[in-house]
Amino acid sequence: MALFNKGDWCTPTPFWHNGPAPGAFYHFPGGSSQSDVGGFQRSQSPMTTGTSVVGIQFKDGILIAADVLGSYGSLARFRNLERVMKVNNNIILGAGGDYADYQCLKSNIERKILEESCLDDGLSLKPKSLHCWLTRVMYNRRSNFNPFWNNFVIGGIEDDKLFLGTVDKLGTAYSDPVIATGYGAYMATPILRKAYEENKEMTKEQAMELLYKVMQVLYYRDARSFPKYQLGIITKEGGIEIQGPISLDSYWGPAIM
Repeated sequence: MALFNKGDWCTPTPFWHNGPAPGAFYHFPGGSSQSDVGGFQRSQSPMTTGTSVVGIQFKDGILIAADVLGSYGSLARFRNLERVMKVNNNIILGAGGDYADYQCLKSNIERKILEESCLDDGLSLKPKSLHCWLTRVMYNRRSNFNPFWNNFVIGGIEDDKLFLGTVDKLGTAYSDPVIATGYGAYMATPILRKAYEENKEMTKEQAMELLYKVMQVLYYRDARSFPKYQLGIITKEGGIEIQGPISLDSYWGPAIM
């Protein structure tokens, strides 16, 4: 008989009850649990995860960066996972958190884009619409106690205006010219915000240099980061470009006093 792991939710079934108790959770091999109402719950203990995603708005576009490491717990196991994707010709998306949940949502988004293509009505998904849709999806899953364990950063151009927004696993969403998720919310946000407030009309090259510096800081400070990252670029004139993996320089010798 399998023993319950510490922390598993369970409701004992009365001996006179022939079937599962309503709402009961039972342990299954591999640590998953099943409810007679909610079905399988697979996101309570994320396995392969990605760390911070950072984004910034510059004069003519948006930059989003994320490293390519997939951490299996504390093991730096997968070193080529792409977490920045092109959604369509006016949206880029960066994802942190559980990689399997990201793959699930990515396939749903790609299906939506394919359906739009088949309609051929001249309309396309807008960044604010994707941001709103992700907010509803994440909040719905959170409300069912089975969340997608992700943080998303959405960047795009809508009606010739720049948009940069984020959604987390609780469905909390907002838009801002500077966004960082995960550990980057603590380490990267002050650097990005200070640079943006000093120069709101920064060029693409200046923004790329700033994100390089930020990714270096995160590599030094974040134990789940990696010295290679992807960079998603969207501009009003040049469209979308995904660069990378870009390698970071680092120095691990004695500090120079």
